[in-house]
Order: sequence, then structure tokens, then C-alpha cells
Amino acid sequence: MTDLLPTTVVGSYPQPDWLIDRGALAGRSPPRVRAESLWRVPEDALAAAQDDATRLAIADIEAAGIDIVGDGEMRRESYSNQFANALDGIDLANPGIGRSRRGEPDPLPRVVGPIRRARPVHVDDVGFLRAHCRRRIKITVPGPFTMSQQAVDEHYHDPAALALAYADAVNQEVRDLHAAGADVVQIDEPFLQARPEPANAYGIAAIDRALAGVRGTTAVHLCLGYAALITSKPSAYDFLTQLDACAADQISIEAAQPGLDLAVLEGLPSKTIILGVLDLGAPEIETPDQVAARLRAALAVVPPERLIAAPDCGMKYLPRAIARAKLEALVAGTALVRQSLR
Repeated sequence: MTDLLPTTVVGSYPQPDWLIDRGALAGRSPPRVRAESLWRVPEDALAAAQDDATRLAIADIEAAGIDIVGDGEMRRESYSNQFANALDGIDLANPGIGRSRRGEPDPLPRVVGPIRRARPVHVDDVGFLRAHCRRRIKITVPGPFTMSQQAVDEHYHDPAALALAYADAVNQEVRDLHAAGADVVQIDEPFLQARPEPANAYGIAAIDRALAGVRGTTAVHLCLGYAALITSKPSAYDFLTQLDACAADQISIEAAQPGLDLAVLEGLPSKTIILGVLDLGAPEIETPDQVAARLRAALAVVPPERLIAAPDCGMKYLPRAIARAKLEALVAGTALVRQSLR
């Protein structure tokens, strides 16, 4: 474990075929409402199976040499739907219909009352991760802006008010996740990029409300879409440098697959950057030299004290062997750069 150019994961890791129907998962947009039919294990054995899969994911990530370890989100159908549908104020039996990032019809949580967090959602996941991992740990929770964009609002009738209500629920969860032992809590906000106009209007306010009074390291993640679902991506973000004004300590972005112009990182001078340097749209395993080259390009803009190496997001769609090998390449390439800095 190191404090100079540490490595981390973003969120998901491949779930085993015996746990979830990976073909069905890859053939649809990430679910916004619950999608229990994806699981291949009967309900009475599901929690134990998810625990077993989580142990495997943690072991893979640790064995690859990653410094800041996640649980691979083995218990989740998507990054957001488990938390979003555990909140009060949602009519679980009668979802609404919206549009996915790809423009497809998408069942969405239907907000019919005040959004409130009645109970912790991912706190037990942190305890499990802490008990099975010897390294620093991180956990993810969907961000308030993104959840507000993935819902049909029949209660607030005010997009900003809806986002701030979600922010209050996230704030309670983030506080509890840190208290449970998380070293880093990341809020996932991909819809900041997908919906830049409302993001500019109230995205930062929602993030700051979600992180108000939080003690502990926090990150905000945004991306251009999963590589498995969106193959053609722009080389720039429509919403990124605005995040320098937010309360999070770290900003997590994908950069490898879109070939991001890293000069944009100059616009985030107060943040540590979690930089995606593994292209998850390519099945080929990066060489350590390729990883090192991507990191050195970032170091032309960001000092090493403010850089963390990571994959792009959406690792869950890869075959497990490829995901593991890519993480090993990430660790080896980062070590090359680290050695040259000493």
C-alpha cells in the first residue's frame, strides 16, 4: 500500500455467472427500478450467494495489488437502483417511464411522497468489506442529482427540490458509511454529464447538500457511459470543471476509452483526480507501459500528490479473467511511474 499514486477501483467488478444472468444484464440499460429476475439464485439463498461473490471480488482486487479496495458491488443490480428504491416516497409497485441515456424507454422510480431514508442501505456492505479486506476501503452510493434524473416526480414538481431531497437521504447514508469504517465514500453522478443544463443549475448544490458536515474522504464520479453499452464517446465532458467548486475531495473520471484531453484537469486545481487509465471497451489487456504512458500524460497537468490510478467505469460487463488482468496491468504500470518519481 502506498500514498504516492495509489491505485483504486471505481465501483463494479464482474459478477459470477452463477449469481446473475450476465447476458440479460448486458442486453439492457442499467436497471433504475428493482430487477430481481436478473438473479440466478433463489431468494432464500441469495444473500449468502452474494456474500460468497463479494469475498471472491475482494480477493481478486486485493490479489491484483489495488491499494484502495471496493466490494465490486456484487449485491447490486446496478450502481443506483438498490439505494434509490430503498427510500421512502417511492411507489415500488407502479414505476414511471422515462428515457435511458441511450434514448430507450426506461422504467423509473415514481416519487409519490417525501423522499426520506428510513434505514441504512449499504452500511452492512461496508462492515463486510472491512472484515474481509486488509487495505483501505471505499464504497459507492448513487448521487442525488443522478437519482433525481432517474425518477418520475409526482410529488415535488420542482427538479431542484427533488434533487435536494435526495441529497438529504444521501447525506445520512454517507455519514453512516464513514462511521461503519469506509475510508472513501464515492457518490456516483454520471447524469451530471448526461444532463449538463440542469447540472449547471443545481448539481453542485445537490452534491454539497449530500456532503454537508461529512467527516471523511469523499469522491464524486462521473462518466460518459458504460463501454459495454456506449461505444462511441466524445473526448471531452460537458460538465466537469464545475466540480472544482463542490465539497468532495476527489473527482473520479473515465479517460482511457474516450481519449480525454487531459488539459481539462487544469480546471480542477483543488481536487485529487481518480483517473481512468484502463479502456474497458477493449478486451485487450493493457501493458504496464501503456498504463504508465496514460499516467505520465496526466502528470504533465496534475502533480502526483493529487493523482489516483483507476480503471474506467463499468468493469462488471467484462469477463472476470480480463478484469483481473487489467487490474494487474494497472498496478504494474502505476509502479513503473511511481519508481520514476522517487
